[in-house]
Amino acid sequence: MPVKIRLQRHGKKGKPFYWIVAADSRSKRDGRYLEKIGTYNPNTNPATVEINQESAINWLENGAQPTDTARTLLSYKGILLKRHLNKGVKKGALSQDEADKKFELWLKEKTKKIKDKIDLLAKKEVEDKSKRLEQEKSIKEKRLEEAIVAKEKAETPAAEETPAAEETPAAEETPAAEETPAAEETPAAEETPAAEETPAAEETPATEETASDEKNIKSEDSSS
Repeated sequence: MPVKIRLQRHGKKGKPFYWIVAADSRSKRDGRYLEKIGTYNPNTNPATVEINQESAINWLENGAQPTDTARTLLSYKGILLKRHLNKGVKKGALSQDEADKKFELWLKEKTKKIKDKIDLLAKKEVEDKSKRLEQEKSIKEKRLEEAIVAKEKAETPAAEETPAAEETPAAEETPAAEETPAAEETPAAEETPAAEETPAAEETPATEETASDEKNIKSEDSSS
């Protein structure tokens, strides 16, 4: 029966938590398993990995194949190195004591790296917290100053706004010199009516002459 060392998902939605199990490769991912050999919690920083070293090495030596993620976790905990050293001991390449010393040395260095990382993260967290506090403090002070200024403005009536300098009306446009009407045309000298023709001496009507003659004749007759 082919056996795989793989992860089985547990935990809440958005906060997964995994079991490291040895299971039949034909079973479902979250189905039945042969043995639980550890846990993996990716929600912490750094991630928390706990593995039963002896059980894991036993399954590996019996032909169990880890998935890529499981292999990474086994390597992280030094289990793959331990298995490699055990092979060297079996072949006689080194003694058990030498293998143990090498593993202890690796484990020490690994533990130091993990501790340094945790310390660095803790230091960074403190610095970030300090920066956040400073920012909050500066924001608070700024708001306080703004509130004081606003209060002062509210208490002191705003200086009456001096009206903008009244715009001097553009120099009144001097009306263009009134056009002097063209010299009134002097009417052409009124034509003096032609000297009124003096009526010809009124002709004394002939009748008057005749009457005068008759009078003379009568006077002559009376005298004679």
